[in-house]
Amino acid sequence: MIPLGDVLFLAGAGLLAGVVNALAGGGTLVSFPALMALGYPGVTATVTNAVALWPGYLGGAFGYRAELRGRRRRAAGLAGVAVLGAVAGSTLLLNTPGDTFEALVPWLVAFASLALLAQPWLRKRFGGGDGERPSRLVYAGVFLGGCYGAYFNGGMGVLLLAVLGMFLHDHLQRVNAVRAVLSLAICTVSVVAFALFGPVEWAAVAVIAPASLAGGLLGTRLARLMSPAVLRGVVVVFGLGVAMALALR
Repeated sequence: MIPLGDVLFLAGAGLLAGVVNALAGGGTLVSFPALMALGYPGVTATVTNAVALWPGYLGGAFGYRAELRGRRRRAAGLAGVAVLGAVAGSTLLLNTPGDTFEALVPWLVAFASLALLAQPWLRKRFGGGDGERPSRLVYAGVFLGGCYGAYFNGGMGVLLLAVLGMFLHDHLQRVNAVRAVLSLAICTVSVVAFALFGPVEWAAVAVIAPASLAGGLLGTRLARLMSPAVLRGVVVVFGLGVAMALALR
């Protein structure tokens, strides 16, 4: 039985994590430290957090259903590639030491954030394709994003949004909607693996999961109110903050 104070603390962390994931990704860096602060061991906190935040990703994807009209076929194709990347990332996580990869994580998140900042220039230079037929490079980027997201979730949304924004010639809100679908697909692979083989604390999941679902729905509403330039700025600032937090942990 979780004490009432801990329940409120975890619910607040889950709500904020859901909002952050819907806006930009990186909600893991809100809810994971909350679990650690309550004394959950590192591995237990990691797998519990992954399972608990899945409803938030679902809420984010559902909240963007209007922006996905006419783009569901593209989102489904990219989601399939993301799942393959997530399977590769999960296999990597379960079979290799993580020290080297984790040392690279802050740099990856920082690079993704700066790439998103330079997105208009990068799109003109490297994007290619058109609104209906994006460059094939987007598939390579999504595969690597899926691999990264399954291995280490923090900053996954920033990385995916940078890749998609570079190669898909579309309004940033609609690109963010596709990013929400890919994040859900990647997280689903991780959840299945952890639920079957990981030490999940289901009592904590029962608190965080509904809060993250509400946060995901709220986050999409907040994102919809922002112009592309403001949304890009919010994601870049948050992404650089995530990179700094990861470098200092």
